[in-house]
Amino acid sequence: MLCQHCKKNTATHNRVVIIGDKKFESHLCADCYLSMFGELNSKGDILGEITGEPLVHTKRCPVCGTTFSDYERTGLLGCASCYDVFKDSLLPVIGRIHGKTEHVGKAGTNSDEHGLHRRLKALQEQLETALREKRFNDADELNRRIYAISKTIYGGGNNG
Repeated sequence: MLCQHCKKNTATHNRVVIIGDKKFESHLCADCYLSMFGELNSKGDILGEITGEPLVHTKRCPVCGTTFSDYERTGLLGCASCYDVFKDSLLPVIGRIHGKTEHVGKAGTNSDEHGLHRRLKALQEQLETALREKRFNDADELNRRIYAISKTIYGGGNNG
């Protein structure tokens, strides 16, 4: 069903308001719904103040139709767009589960190219410190390890 307002997008929000004996229905896409009604809550809902019951706003993914309550029930999102649609609600959950809300990559694995470059940089910094402190035996060992990683990265060798 197309949005009754813009007549372009798929209607994802169905709003039914009954005033007296009359029933008013509107079928809107997410953009039109938000531009017309905004985020409804119990404080900003005039109809809720009249009837004594707040109007429940169900945010729905415009691509797959998944609601946040579907995610809460199953633990699964319907598509990639759900991450954008439910971002504000998902960030606290992701933070509780993972401790962070930003992806930082595969920390701790040094076998991929990014990890090898990270390890190479750390060894080069250790080498500079060892040379400044005149620890030449340590510097020699660090230099061998730097050479082995450089050969793996730039020379195509498999020793590391």
